[in-house]
Amino acid sequence: MSKFSLFLLFLVAAAVIGGGVFLSAWDIPAPTAKVEKVIPNDQFPK
Repeated sequence: MSKFSLFLLFLVAAAVIGGGVFLSAWDIPAPTAKVEKVIPNDQFPK
């Protein structure tokens, strides 16, 4: 492999690992908006 290919492979691997660490450490807040949806009775089996 050329040095550029090796550098590019290392860069992609570092980005994937860094993204995984970021997503595992990110404290995503729970949704707080209340959602209400009316479902007609026709959609349920009898």
